[in-house]
Amino acid sequence: MRSQGQVRFVKFSTRLQMTVAGAVCAFALIWAGSMAVMAFQQYQTSTQRASLLDREVIVAKSEDRLAAYRDDIAATTQDLKRRQDFLEATIEMLPDDLAEAADDTVTDSEQESNALIGLIQSVFPEAEGLARVEARQLAFVERLTLYADQRARRAEQAIRTLGLDPRTVVASNEVGLGGPLVQLATEADGTLDPRFERLGASLARLSALERGLDGIPQVMPADQGSMSSGFGYRRDPFTGGAAMHSGLDFRAPHGSPIYAAADGKVAYVGLKSGYGKTVEIDHGSGMITRYAHMSRFDAAPGTRVTAGEIIGRIGSTGRSTGPHLHFEVRINGRAVNPRPFLETAPDVLEEARADVSESHSHAK
Repeated sequence: MRSQGQVRFVKFSTRLQMTVAGAVCAFALIWAGSMAVMAFQQYQTSTQRASLLDREVIVAKSEDRLAAYRDDIAATTQDLKRRQDFLEATIEMLPDDLAEAADDTVTDSEQESNALIGLIQSVFPEAEGLARVEARQLAFVERLTLYADQRARRAEQAIRTLGLDPRTVVASNEVGLGGPLVQLATEADGTLDPRFERLGASLARLSALERGLDGIPQVMPADQGSMSSGFGYRRDPFTGGAAMHSGLDFRAPHGSPIYAAADGKVAYVGLKSGYGKTVEIDHGSGMITRYAHMSRFDAAPGTRVTAGEIIGRIGSTGRSTGPHLHFEVRINGRAVNPRPFLETAPDVLEEARADVSESHSHAK
């Protein structure tokens, strides 16, 4: 070392140099070892963390799937509840002997249901109970559909017996309908089980046919014993010549009640040439009944009346020789003989509705 023009020397012995070098090497080895240990620990920690994350992902996926299964069960339960609510609301219209009346099914879902239950038992036993409930409901729906079809066939036969076309009756009673939408037994995805759809169609057809039955003249508009003139050609009381009489006449004291021959809607109240004071009731299917020569109205246009309801009083207005009711039945504007309806309809309709009246009597 140079200091103030003088040079000084420091000497290290070989032993000291070796000692220092050894110490440096030892320190380097210790440092390197500690860094290696730290690196290994960090690697091990990161590996464990990655493994934990992987396991968490697997657990999360499993929980999601389980939640999805539970959601599916909940949705299915809600579907079955809606179906059950519908069935319970419909059960009141069934006779007590439904089991005997429906000894067959429109479709048979028993094998399909059993196969589904067997599959669910093996892959998802928790849902077996729901599958069995659904199977019972479907079997009931099929039997209910058959019952509705059986009653509809009886109504069709009664309508044909009275000379009417069931197709016209159904078409007439399916117009003018509406109201809030109440979806029938929908699945979770919004679709409709075809067996419930079939049931809905059968019930709608049955309802239209039975409304048509109610609109067929079946009640005498006046005392049957007072019938004084029939349908067809007769001697005209004013001219004395042959003339077509397009209805039935019922002679009765002035002011005697006049009854609606069937359910319907009052279409006309007023004066008609030759008929005098007249009421017309629309029964659907192109059929109206006309009540003429009245002395007083007890019905208003647009109101609905039921068979046997008083709609007016007998008089002698219009082209009349004395107090009586002139009663007509017209189909699509053409006068037809009312007598077959009034005399035949009560027995035919009573037979067609036999199962309904029996079920109502049991209910009472």
